[in-house]
Amino acid sequence: MLERITRSIPSASIFLAAYFLLNIALRIALPHTLDLDEAEQSFYSQYLLAGYGPQPPFYNWIQYAIVSVTGISMWVLSVPKNIILFGCYVFYGLAAREVLKNRSLAAVAMLSLITLPQVGLMAQRELTHTVALLFATSLFLFGFFRTLRQPTITSFLVIGIATGIGLISKYNFAILPASALIAVLPDREWRSRLIDWRLLPAIVVAILIVLPHALWLPDNLLSASAPTLERMTAEHVAPAGIPRIGQGLLSLIIAVLGFVALPIVLLAAAFRRDFFRALSSSSPIIRVIERMMLVSLLAFVGVILVAGASDIHERWLDPCLLVLPIYLFLKLKTADVDLSAGLARFRPVVPMFMVIILSILLFRIIGIQYIGTYTRTNVPFAGYVAELTATRKPVLIVAGTKFVAGNMRLQLPDVPVVIPFFPGSGVPEYATAKGPVLVIWRGETADDPTISPGFANDLVRSGIHLQELNTLTLPYLFGDGKHSFSIGYSWVEGGAK
Repeated sequence: MLERITRSIPSASIFLAAYFLLNIALRIALPHTLDLDEAEQSFYSQYLLAGYGPQPPFYNWIQYAIVSVTGISMWVLSVPKNIILFGCYVFYGLAAREVLKNRSLAAVAMLSLITLPQVGLMAQRELTHTVALLFATSLFLFGFFRTLRQPTITSFLVIGIATGIGLISKYNFAILPASALIAVLPDREWRSRLIDWRLLPAIVVAILIVLPHALWLPDNLLSASAPTLERMTAEHVAPAGIPRIGQGLLSLIIAVLGFVALPIVLLAAAFRRDFFRALSSSSPIIRVIERMMLVSLLAFVGVILVAGASDIHERWLDPCLLVLPIYLFLKLKTADVDLSAGLARFRPVVPMFMVIILSILLFRIIGIQYIGTYTRTNVPFAGYVAELTATRKPVLIVAGTKFVAGNMRLQLPDVPVVIPFFPGSGVPEYATAKGPVLVIWRGETADDPTISPGFANDLVRSGIHLQELNTLTLPYLFGDGKHSFSIGYSWVEGGAK
């Protein structure tokens, strides 16, 4: 059966579609409490903006467009994400087919994406903008390989569309087209693609896609870049100079190993001696991919040396190393060895990983009492809303964080939710709200709902003066009954200014 599934990309795609439907069903069945990225999407879906802060807006625009038609719900948050992930796999398979020239091998390469932890597990757990980045990367690889093999106006336009989408999905995507450009320079035949007139329409398309956000970016550069720079240097920062550079380089090495180790080990176990013999094989396209990965990683070395980055995350390497499974299968094919035995051993890995990932996604929520570390998805927001709205319903919710704001919007979809001084529009001003306003926040820890000084000051500056601070504590969902989560809240009347 597995052999039939991997005979072609269409048959493998049907198999993948069933898997993503299971992911959607599982997310709907689990508590409708949102993790950080999901909560952010829930909150931001109220606004159509050119920029939303530290992350580019592509995923937000998609979510806004859908929510504006359907309204907010767990379905609306889960289905688009899984469709985009499905598209990532499909275009990756098409990219693999361009260079592998073997339908069955391309289908296996497509399915092998699930063995990359950042794609198989982390993208399903909570990520959103990275999901869009993965899709754009696969689309770019398809257009890039197609243009190298058989350039057409369509293949160039695919590169332009992918570049535009990628740049407004995650800023680190810029590394991919830059590394691809540099990678083709040493090859005389492929270097001609850079002076092909069809590249101009692709550039125009990319510019048009990026333009709304690009016009926003210069005036908001600090808010767009500061949080990422803080994450890159915040944890366990070594003193400036050689110690910090050393810490950054070590962090990059660990991130690379964490990204590539699992698929390499699995393929080595499946193909055994053939895998190690294939490592020395080469071809023009293999050398292009090698140069792309090398240039991409050197870009991160540059960030470490110039910006003092000391904490590189694995997911930041997505545009650099997503091509790895294609590269490894291309090595195997170029080595001209009999792949049938290795493929037979590797195919069962895919459904096994699907079961493991679904089990992790389930157990991390319902088995949390045995793990001991409670997730944000175990916070009982539905219970909070039931308690708080038992006697009155707010006309406006003022939240202290995007995590709280997004969850409150999901639970009360017809009530506007705002965060003080967030640059949105289309919601009632605090002072003009006609009726009760619910101010709600979480504290620094699960059992301490103390209002933060920053949020308290923002409320005062907004003309909202809290008369009474209240606390609501409920046990975690699927918990042991001994651990609970507390929120702070206060009711005020609209028009308080």
